Amino acid sequence: MAPTPELVTAALATVNDPEIRRPITELDMVKSVDISPEGVVRVGIYLTVSGCPMRDTITRDVTTAVSKVEGVSGVQVEMDVMSTEQRKTLQTKLRGNRGPEKEIPFAQAGSLTRVFAVASGKGGVGKSSVTVNLAAAMASSGLKVGVVDADIYGHSVPRMLGVSERPTKVEDMIMPPVAHDIKVISVGMFKPDGNTPVVWRGPMLDRALHQFLADVYWGDLDVLLMDLPPGTGDIAISVAQRMPSAEILVVTTPQQAAAEVAERAGSIAVQTHQQIAGVIENMAWLPCPHCDERIAVFGEGGGQTVADALTRTLGARVPLLGQVPIDMRLREGGDEGKPLVLTDPDAPASAELIRIATGLSKRSSSLKGMQLGISPTRGR
Repeated sequence: MAPTPELVTAALATVNDPEIRRPITELDMVKSVDISPEGVVRVGIYLTVSGCPMRDTITRDVTTAVSKVEGVSGVQVEMDVMSTEQRKTLQTKLRGNRGPEKEIPFAQAGSLTRVFAVASGKGGVGKSSVTVNLAAAMASSGLKVGVVDADIYGHSVPRMLGVSERPTKVEDMIMPPVAHDIKVISVGMFKPDGNTPVVWRGPMLDRALHQFLADVYWGDLDVLLMDLPPGTGDIAISVAQRMPSAEILVVTTPQQAAAEVAERAGSIAVQTHQQIAGVIENMAWLPCPHCDERIAVFGEGGGQTVADALTRTLGARVPLLGQVPIDMRLREGGDEGKPLVLTDPDAPASAELIRIATGLSKRSSSLKGMQLGISPTRGR
């Protein structure tokens, strides 16, 4: 049976663009399909930009898909680049025909994406490790997940997820790199030297955050995690202003000194009127390698102390979501770009992080924390 253009096109419809995560046929990336009498298929593909970093991946995926069509004896993939007009058409299509306005999709009424702003009172409590592993656990469960590395000065998420590619621009829209099925954006991806310090003040930080949220093509996410800088500075305030529906996750360690600082970070919700999803105690204990005892390296009770204090401050229950034990492989996985919840999901630390992620993934059916678009009026 000789291959037909219809069969080849059907095969191409199974190939997703690696960045946009939608079929290349739907994105008008297929330029041409030519079939020789001998069964050799020549496929022309439009790349969004010249030098697209996903060029080799697309070539491989197209070759694999078309080779499976009965009667195909060979596949040749030829690359071309979209014109400016084609890119503008693609941009409009991805934005749902809303035009080029730069709105934050997660801040719009009716958004189904649950946004978590992961905060801490001080650095060194493992906030980024918790963020990355929660994201990986959620993605492995089948959710569509994105991570914004909003810790502009101390960005570390790209390394922890093993991201080395740079984002691709389509007109003024940014395609985020993908790692472990997680879409990721970080200021570290835009610097010529990855370890050059960022010397920005408030307005530039706010602009960077807005670009990460509005200019990046996130698609239909189930969950967006934002790794915030420690403390209650400019970024935390910008998140509250631009994403008032974002729920705060407070990460602390067990010692009381860290708990007091974490309580201050969570108390920002009083002024910003945000909801606190809960508290996560990291480095809660060290499992003894010789017995079943738990060694309280950093003391005990800090997570519960923060949860109780925030409950009193806010007048609403703030739960302690979980206590993550110390595991050297959690740090090693961050250095290697391989989250522990993926490499060893049965490890005690992984099991606790997966349990927390599962709980956070369950959307409540109540109206608590949702913006209803109504305002109170006085009785007559």
